[in-house]
Amino acid sequence: MIKRKEQFKEATDLTVTHEIRIRFNETDPLGIVWHGNYITYFEDGREAFGRQHGLTYLDIAKTGYTTPIVKSTCEHKLSLRYGDVVTIETTVVDTPAAKMIYRFKIIDDKGEVACTGETTQVFLDAAGNLMLTNPPFYEEWKRKVGLLK
Repeated sequence: MIKRKEQFKEATDLTVTHEIRIRFNETDPLGIVWHGNYITYFEDGREAFGRQHGLTYLDIAKTGYTTPIVKSTCEHKLSLRYGDVVTIETTVVDTPAAKMIYRFKIIDDKGEVACTGETTQVFLDAAGNLMLTNPPFYEEWKRKVGLLK
């Protein structure tokens, strides 16, 4: 299988960092973060990104659209444990397609990358129809943050 080279760039100027402390209820009996919780950490990162850049789920809903996740990937590099303080780095990928792609790095307190991942969200209108072009609110947001001229 031939994999297409990614032709879109991360908008690193828009990267947001968000710190969290690993809670007891996020770990298994050995005190290691259960693998499914990393997707929740990605959501924490997306929400922090949205708050900083004016693109929260509530902001999007007010425009009449929803943005369900259609793809998520997660690569575990190091274990995280109860009590660890980690930083979630969230970056949006600048793509002309009608979707939002976020990339994540979860960095431990030693500065080592514990996990990387990506989510892809599409746009649905109020009737649940898939948008094949970027909605006006998203085009406006991209202009505001310098991704469109």
